[in-house]
Amino acid sequence: MPEVRSQGARIRYDDVGQGEPALLFLPGWCTSRAVFGPLLSRLGVHHRLISVDLRGHGQSGRGSEDFTNDTLVGDLLEVLQASGVRQAVPIALSHAGWFAIELRRRLGQRVPGIVLLDWLVLEPPPPFLEVLRGLQSEAWRESRDALFEMWLTGVDSDEAIRFVREVMGAFAEEMWKRAAREIASAYGREGYPLRALSALSPPVPTMHLYSQSAYPEYVMAQQSFAADHPWFQAVRLDARGHFPTFEVPEALAEHLERFVSRKGVRSEASPVLYPS
Repeated sequence: MPEVRSQGARIRYDDVGQGEPALLFLPGWCTSRAVFGPLLSRLGVHHRLISVDLRGHGQSGRGSEDFTNDTLVGDLLEVLQASGVRQAVPIALSHAGWFAIELRRRLGQRVPGIVLLDWLVLEPPPPFLEVLRGLQSEAWRESRDALFEMWLTGVDSDEAIRFVREVMGAFAEEMWKRAAREIASAYGREGYPLRALSALSPPVPTMHLYSQSAYPEYVMAQQSFAADHPWFQAVRLDARGHFPTFEVPEALAEHLERFVSRKGVRSEASPVLYPS
């Protein structure tokens, strides 16, 4: 398994297949790259796939200090540098979307497209901000369990249930509080994801594949945004939970194949060094 030393930590990742742009799989906070396992088995024949365990997650080391979103972006830049890829399309689960946006800011056309998976791309509602506050309090466990319940409502995928209960449930108080702190900080700084994406110049082709938040107003708001911003598209998946990678991996793979083959996403880029 490839690994790279970054800012005092060993970062491990999978690197399989061939072709560019590579697909860079970014798990969210308090998860691991195992969340992408069903997708990798379906996409590896035609694409180069790089799937990363974030610092302090999965098989990656933590380092000796506290870390932030910016630390994680630095780790990802080290992974890309070590891999030698010229172009990479981030496939970002939930709040890992902030990492994808920052990679586009730093690397420009070397990130020719972004795929977001089940993220709160609009302005965060007060209940969500309350959950983030709860995760940073002594009642963090109750807030975490409430999220688990929401993410698994109506889900019958044993893999998804096991992942949430066993993998995510194994993360300790420190990581959940750090995650909530960094997620809240990103929303406070950026406003919300579609606002941050709108500020990129030139815009980056972006697809949002989501399964939760199917309320009509949420769907309509994304459709309205897409009508005004042709570089954005949102697709509602036939899934119930927060982890469509387990529920509908074949549908996800098909959407990813079509997105990456779009004009403007699959293009050539001359090799240059990644910034540190």
